[in-house]
Formats: sequence, C-alpha cells, structure tokens
Amino acid sequence: MRKNPVAAGVTLAILVSVSVAGTARAGEDEACKTIRMSDPGWTDITATNGVAGVLLSGLGYEAEVKTLSVPIGYEAMKNKEIDVFLGNWMPAQKAFIDDLKKADAIEIVGRNLEGAKFTLAVPSYVAAEGVKDFSDLQKHAGEFDRSIYGIEPGAPANGNIQKMIDAGEFGLSGWKLVESSEQAMLAQVERAAEKKAAIVFLAWAPHPMNNQFELTYLSGGDAYFGPNYGGAEVYTLARTGWTEMCPNAARFFKQLTFDIGMENTLMGKILGGEEPKAAATAWLKENPQSLGPWLDGVTT
Repeated sequence: MRKNPVAAGVTLAILVSVSVAGTARAGEDEACKTIRMSDPGWTDITATNGVAGVLLSGLGYEAEVKTLSVPIGYEAMKNKEIDVFLGNWMPAQKAFIDDLKKADAIEIVGRNLEGAKFTLAVPSYVAAEGVKDFSDLQKHAGEFDRSIYGIEPGAPANGNIQKMIDAGEFGLSGWKLVESSEQAMLAQVERAAEKKAAIVFLAWAPHPMNNQFELTYLSGGDAYFGPNYGGAEVYTLARTGWTEMCPNAARFFKQLTFDIGMENTLMGKILGGEEPKAAATAWLKENPQSLGPWLDGVTT
C-alpha cells in the first residue's frame, strides 16, 4: 500500500520540526496561504485551533487566530475578515446560524465533534440536596443567591439563560445571569466547591471541568439547550466563497474531526500551562495514525 506522501511529510515536520515546503497549490488563490480563524476564548476551540495550526504550518499555510466573542466573530465572517471557525456549537448557536444563512454569509464545512453536551449543571453535592432539574432551582433560590453563572458576554448560551429568566421559566423570574468568562466562571465554581456552597453554572463536555469537579447536569432544559442534557454537535464553518477559493485547505478542514477523549487531553494540558501548539504537537507525535484521514487528498 502506497503511503500518503503529505501525511508522511507532515509527520516529519512534526517529529523533527521541519515544515513541508509550501509549493503552489493548484486552483488556490495566493490569499489562501494565510487562514484567518477565530477563538471565543474557549479552551476547546483553543485546543482544536492549535491542532489545525500545527498541521496547516506543515502544509505550507499560516493560521492567524484572533480572539473574538461569538457575535463579533460571526460578524467578522460576514464581513470576510475571518475565514474559518471551528466552534459552531449546535443547537446553542442556532439563532446566529439561521441569521447567517439568511444573509448567505457562511458555509457549513462539516461536523468536527459529536457526543458533546452543553447545559446548566451543579456540583453533585448540590444535586444530593435535591437539585437535579431546572425546576428544582427556584426551590433553593436563596442558596443560589438567585444567580446563574455564565461565560463571556454575547455568548449564545448566555442569551438562552437570559431568555429563560425573562420568560419566568421554572420560576426563575428575578434571578440574574452573571457573565464573565470560562476561566472566571470556573474559578467561582472552585471557590463554591471549597465551601460546599450552592452554585449553578454553564457546563459542557468535552472539558476538564468534568474531571476537576463532580458535576450533575440538570434535566428539563430541552427547550433552551436541546434534549439529552444539552446534547450537542460542533461544526466547522467557513465564510461564503472561501471553500471555492481555497479548495485544498477546505478539504483539510472538512476532514478534520475530533473526539471527546482527544479534546479532554489537549484542554487539560492547556489549562495546565502548556502552549496550545506545543500541546497539539505532543499529541500528534503520540497519535500519528490520525494524520491519514485528515490529510487524505490534501496537497502541499
């Protein structure tokens, strides 16, 4: 069986830090050489961008990552300032995607992760006191200080929480959404856990928080976060016209898929202080078998 020469070349680039020469790619515009990507500041997207960046470098491309909140990132795609986004969590971002589709601003390149989940959770010691469903929150309103902790302002999931509060769903009228960032939210969870205090917050998998804390995901939020405890899939998006202009790079992104275990490993390393590309390089050294499917038919 003939080896994939690109996979072999990129493996060499990773193992001995020698990049594959970036020769001309048939049918691609020179502008394709730099691929502009966004990161909302979420560790999972930092991890997957890191993997993509290492591989793109080996293929002769350059990944340029900008930290942008989800709404600003999508506006940048609409304005053709961002080419690719690896963090379209669905169904949480459905409202954004519907609007972008109507504006013909994006293309769905493919699904890059399945088996994810994204909804409200509590520490398991809180669940043991009877909080296992969204409808249980109001019964313990004082213990929670009528607060739900979210992530960065503008995040679609925060919007879902605010809609829930505004509608008075589950008796949550008068509660407040506390917006911060992934890191600040988890620091608050850690402080609460140290005191065994009640806290309810946005949680998701994959993420090392599921190993760091004993969590219970709440049932009952299907109307806001989808069924199966916020069961989710993550998609890769491109700005409209980019896949046609850059078919070789688009093929790479279409084939670039991840799994829960891989992302948990990478995020754990990043949260432990490793640089994203260093964590990605180490993982790729240990898992070179992943390169074949990702790089099938991709040229340098």
